Amino acid sequence: MKLYSLSVLYKGDPKVHLLKAAYDVSSFSFFQRSSVQEFMTFTSQLIVERSDLGSRASVKEQEYLCHVYVRNDGLAGVVIADNEYPPRVCFTLLDKVLDEFSRQVNRIDWPSGSPSTINYTALDSYLSKYQNPRDADAMTKVQAELDETKIILARKQNSCCEIM
Repeated sequence: MKLYSLSVLYKGDPKVHLLKAAYDVSSFSFFQRSSVQEFMTFTSQLIVERSDLGSRASVKEQEYLCHVYVRNDGLAGVVIADNEYPPRVCFTLLDKVLDEFSRQVNRIDWPSGSPSTINYTALDSYLSKYQNPRDADAMTKVQAELDETKIILARKQNSCCEIM
């Protein structure tokens, strides 16, 4: 399970533009990294452009899943992850990031903002924290522990049946 990109965009009237983004392209070769990053930026903008205000969606693009959330105020977030990453965790992350972004960055700056002018530094830390959904998300952690408990109980039950 891997997250590759976390982006915050603004869907304005004329077009969609990137406000801030964080990327993890370390799994790609050095010579591919810039083109992969450009692909992720372009795909994020295209998906937000084609999404309605107030909508959430998951879109498959090649071997990636792009999860998008466009709020009614035009602020949008996109997470690009592999196919194994849980979508619920992605949308939880997008909710958290967009809420925090809207509190820290003035709404007046959204239509004219760019990655160099927007002062918001939390995306990189969120991207690294959420690489393992089990550690980052309490519900995923509980589900994993429950699955482990089921396996242990099944083993105990089988061993008890063998004894009898």
